Amino acid sequence: MNWKQSKNSESETSMKGGRTDLALEVRESFTEDNVEIKGVILKKEENEQKDIRVTTVEITDKQGEKVMGKPIGTYITIEAPHLNEKDENFYKPLSEEIAKYVERLAGGLKNKQVLVVGLGNREVTPDALGPDVVDNLFVTRHLINEYGKEFKEKHNMESMSAISPGVMAQTGMETGEIIAGVIHETKPDLVIVIDALAARSVERLNRTVQITDTGISPGAGVGNNRKELNRKNLGVDVIALGVPTVVDAATIVSEHLERLLSRQGFSEKEVECFIQEMNDPSMRNMFVTPKNIDESIKQISYTISEALNQCFFKGIGA
Repeated sequence: MNWKQSKNSESETSMKGGRTDLALEVRESFTEDNVEIKGVILKKEENEQKDIRVTTVEITDKQGEKVMGKPIGTYITIEAPHLNEKDENFYKPLSEEIAKYVERLAGGLKNKQVLVVGLGNREVTPDALGPDVVDNLFVTRHLINEYGKEFKEKHNMESMSAISPGVMAQTGMETGEIIAGVIHETKPDLVIVIDALAARSVERLNRTVQITDTGISPGAGVGNNRKELNRKNLGVDVIALGVPTVVDAATIVSEHLERLLSRQGFSEKEVECFIQEMNDPSMRNMFVTPKNIDESIKQISYTISEALNQCFFKGIGA
């Protein structure tokens, strides 16, 4: 499994806070929500027409990195309540938004060779997002290599290749080793990594997309820390795009306890102390996913693949 979170997540989140891969949720964990945190810039936008909310968390220095427990960089979170729905009125505008932010973080994709990597285990539905996205991509690198620049310009396409490297239990190799080998041979200018994430809020499962220019750490969310996929280790820029598909059992328990105790008049400090006493480490090894996860992954992967196809093959929308 490749559900991830930052390396410092266990120390940065209590049972009440819960583990999460979303920078937005880490920022929300601070009680001083309206107070500026040095080294962290927060920006919110809302598009009522498309029914989405976009929050940008920018970590600008080492202090912000330490406070957030995440690397310096930009984290764009798109909250879309209809992300896992089939309605064309929702997924088409959403795919356009995803494409816009991917291109923005990439600094444009014109004349860049890009490798898309679908992380995860296609045999485990909540972890199959990456491979499913790759299955729906319209790869172009081989066409451009075969027919040349004139063909590329005629069809208004950019170079994109893709791979689903699987997980160590299937290949016996680190994901980073496989990707590094592909990079060595194909020499892309940019790597875009797609993966399933963990969220703290049940409401954000299958309804949120996070895009970041900091890369990703496969397996950290379930304690299987692997070599980080970032510019330092791969030698090229890395954009990570993920959707939370699971939440740990401890988070669900703590959320419900917090609501129940608060309604009964307990103070915030009393609630927190009680939840800490209930903290059972065994629950941290249990992950929960919605019952309609099969259909959700199918639709979400299609929406993301459509966004990436728009980035590299402009003829699709013509």
